[in-house]
Amino acid sequence: MKPRFDFVDVTLRDAHQCLWSTRMTTAMMTPILGAIDRVGYSHINILGGAVFDVCVRYLHENPWDRVRLLCSRLATPCDALTRGQSLYTFELFPDDIVALNAQVLARLGIKVLTVYDALNDNRNLESSIKAGREAGMKINGWMTYTLSPVHTDAYYVARTRELAKLDCDFLCIKDPTGLLTPERGKTLFPAVVNAAGKIPVQLHSHCQSALAPKVYEVAMLSGFKHGYTASEPLANGASLPATEEIAARARELGFDVSVKSKPLKEVADYFRWLCVREDKPCGKVAAYDPALYEHQIPGGMISNLRYQLESMKLEHRLPEILEEAARVRHDLGYPIVVSPFAQYIVTQSVLNVVQGERYKTVPDEIRKYASGYYGNLAAKPSDEFMDRLNLKPKDFVTERPGEHIEPWVPRLRKESGPASDEDLLLAAFYDKALLEPLKKPALEYSFRTTPLKELVSWVAARRDIDYAHIRFAGTEMTFSA
Repeated sequence: MKPRFDFVDVTLRDAHQCLWSTRMTTAMMTPILGAIDRVGYSHINILGGAVFDVCVRYLHENPWDRVRLLCSRLATPCDALTRGQSLYTFELFPDDIVALNAQVLARLGIKVLTVYDALNDNRNLESSIKAGREAGMKINGWMTYTLSPVHTDAYYVARTRELAKLDCDFLCIKDPTGLLTPERGKTLFPAVVNAAGKIPVQLHSHCQSALAPKVYEVAMLSGFKHGYTASEPLANGASLPATEEIAARARELGFDVSVKSKPLKEVADYFRWLCVREDKPCGKVAAYDPALYEHQIPGGMISNLRYQLESMKLEHRLPEILEEAARVRHDLGYPIVVSPFAQYIVTQSVLNVVQGERYKTVPDEIRKYASGYYGNLAAKPSDEFMDRLNLKPKDFVTERPGEHIEPWVPRLRKESGPASDEDLLLAAFYDKALLEPLKKPALEYSFRTTPLKELVSWVAARRDIDYAHIRFAGTEMTFSA
């Protein structure tokens, strides 16, 4: 009997987060849901921190409505990702907010709750896991991969055992920048699988170094059961590997896979067309860049940083800032370059370079990080950095971060009146002004489409085309746009 390797789709979440700055709307998703459902994925990841936040801040969509709609239309189990005690934002929330969030997700139809902590401090996952399990969801515990002298195989084995004790249904290695190499996988992956015991282990690795497809092969051969992938037009680059490629590699290695070629092609054709229609980039295989292993900053963040520097006429200083980021990370005790600490590292690096002096200005968030407010640090920060902070013994936090935050739900219920749980959580996460646009009437969504319909609609919407002549399946038509 062939061994089996299954797939978790990230096209509706991480893929456009990496390549489109998370700007895929719900209306862009709905026409192709039926085909995605037929592919044969084990789960479909539809929600994460950036998706939730961008829905509110920039797309002016209610993220709960998106979750409800997608869960109702997809027969494949849907997966939601939360950032431990921070959920969807960079702020720490009390346990009662974490618990209410799990209850809401379960009611909306989420079947798998994926949780991770940016410091790999698994104390920050305890409340999410407890609440998610009580709400009836399966629990997927992630640990985030990075490179440093302290992030050894033994370090990840210890984190695996902690997650196993928390009674997770799945465990996953998350590699947000694509730093894993096949060589490291050959030692790390078997050790993690062994420590996980009977709990299935997954791999979620980005393609920024171009090594991820080969790393997925090593994971399969090491006993991993699932891989996170995206539809080919939204794969590669800063995104994850293509489902099509990883499925082909799995078959070549003798694994049985459940994904089906015909719906995969239908999904890919749709998203390839969507890239054209929305003037968004398709994913491209990244060129290997050894500097990535020094600064470790994800590609999407570099693109955003470049844009911000250009607006300040400082784009020529990007190489200095990336070089400084490696030094800052060392000084801070090797935090993992993932939200929110990726943003903190970049901010501090920009300040150091622009001000011409290291740690002349230190943001409050970084002071909180150094004090243990967000959780246990992987290593002690440098003396140079700590001397600048001048922290007193009373400033350091040793308890689980969720324990130093008072409950919010009673206050919010008093302030909000007869609000739904969904609205109560939105009020916990955001100011009223940000939530006002979410009150607009619900949109009408299309759940079926064809290539011809998409093409005609696109041509008709263009203002730079006077007429079009289309040949389609042996039929010709000419019409004015």
